Amino acid sequence: MITAQNWTFSSDEALILQQELASQVEHTTRLGPVRYVAGLDVHVYDGMARAAVVVLDFNTLKLVDVGTAICPVAVAYKPGLLAFREGPVLFDAIKRLDIMPDLLIFDGQGIAHPHHLGIASHLGVMLDLPSIGCAKSKLFGHYDELGETKGSYTPLLHEEEVIGAVVRSHDKMKPLYVSIGHRVDLETSVKYVLACCRDHRLPETTRWADKLARRGDKMATKIRV
Repeated sequence: MITAQNWTFSSDEALILQQELASQVEHTTRLGPVRYVAGLDVHVYDGMARAAVVVLDFNTLKLVDVGTAICPVAVAYKPGLLAFREGPVLFDAIKRLDIMPDLLIFDGQGIAHPHHLGIASHLGVMLDLPSIGCAKSKLFGHYDELGETKGSYTPLLHEEEVIGAVVRSHDKMKPLYVSIGHRVDLETSVKYVLACCRDHRLPETTRWADKLARRGDKMATKIRV
């Protein structure tokens, strides 16, 4: 269930909240049958944050629902605190969906984060929905050599702790950085991300969400099913 939250915190208050939410992240899978999978993304331009949440049929990866929202950016970007900047507009977009997804795939980090609470974990816990972090770049951690073929993956580590997986979604393309968001274990997270990658490096969930977040409500209205 979506809960209201004042998203304006001092840095110290934000860190305290992150610690509290990080303790609530479930690292094991509590996930029913996945019929609908969602992608979420935010584009910030000229002081405004524009969010898009797309819902795809998991079996066909066809678009079935769209929620968009736009609002002024209330919080300056600070490393490690992205959720406080993008969370409010994403919540507004989610509330505009007609179809509630079974699984969320964020264009961002889950627990592969300095405070073990990237945006996929932060919102996953607040919504209590299964979520996965699938980022285009590494924020935190290190890894060993990765195979060149599609489906290859290697652990992403912080010291000796596994915090995610570095995943090759297509032969010889740059990898994706997958981590637990909430209620989905790492192996299952990798499986769902790869299942959503068709002809491109990025999952179809991310590709749709990015496109709509950049182009806005007019495009969302045009394609709404």
